[in-house]
Amino acid sequence: MTKQERVTFVINTLKEFYPSIPIPLDHKDPYTLLIAVLLSAQCTDVRVNQITPLLFAKADNPYDMIKMSVEEIKEIIRPCGLSPMKSKGIYGLSEILIEKYNGEVPQSFEALEALPAVGHKTASVVMSQAFGVPAFPVDTHIHRLMYRWNLSNGKSVVQTEKDAKRLFPEELWNDLHLQIIWYGREYSPARGLDLEKDIITKTIGRKTNLDGYKK
Repeated sequence: MTKQERVTFVINTLKEFYPSIPIPLDHKDPYTLLIAVLLSAQCTDVRVNQITPLLFAKADNPYDMIKMSVEEIKEIIRPCGLSPMKSKGIYGLSEILIEKYNGEVPQSFEALEALPAVGHKTASVVMSQAFGVPAFPVDTHIHRLMYRWNLSNGKSVVQTEKDAKRLFPEELWNDLHLQIIWYGREYSPARGLDLEKDIITKTIGRKTNLDGYKK
């Protein structure tokens, strides 16, 4: 298969598997999504979805969030890991949203990435899932599968994002990044590859992966 044929195969297979695509993190607006994505760094979405209801019961907007102390936020979000950094980030970005943006989440990559504890991936998720702006946030699943499917060299997430944006049509980015995440979780995990279930890797996988599996 040519690279273009592999890309088309991925798009069509994922569309078959995930005709409608659930968003992994529970949220009700751009602010709660931003906080959930920030919490998901080095933490599972399942865990985040257990913790955010506790946090949002006390503060689901920046005005209520800054009524709490950093210490109080830290106590609630502790199970998500990195709580000292994340709690300071949540408090700090809430202050900035009030001071600069009337409590609203700004709709630009530049403004989002300037907020405390918000990196490029977090900004990309918010832009795509809250505002519908084409973006291709790369998480561990996408990074792994783009390499496994021989669509990227796996050197860095920055390179993987560039390759994904170059190979896939822009109007599909927002769907595809979610479809690949779900596929990675359900059919193509990091360990315990099962090619009978993982039709995409079985069909277009990197030779080293397939050889390793056969052994």
